Amino acid sequence: MRDKIKMVSTGKTKAGKSTGTFRTTTKNKKKTTEKLKMKHYDPRAYNPQTDKNGMHVLFEEAKI
Repeated sequence: MRDKIKMVSTGKTKAGKSTGTFRTTTKNKKKTTEKLKMKHYDPRAYNPQTDKNGMHVLFEEAKI
């Protein structure tokens, strides 16, 4: 059975707060028992190298 899960961004804004960006997806809980971690684009995450918003960051599984 595939259950819906929420993937929350680990990116930070320029002020150091969480961006609050999330994605939803599904996963098979019988085959994948550990929490998912995937890299995706977060348009709100602050990139100090370019001094602009938007970069690829790690999204971690959270409760929906």
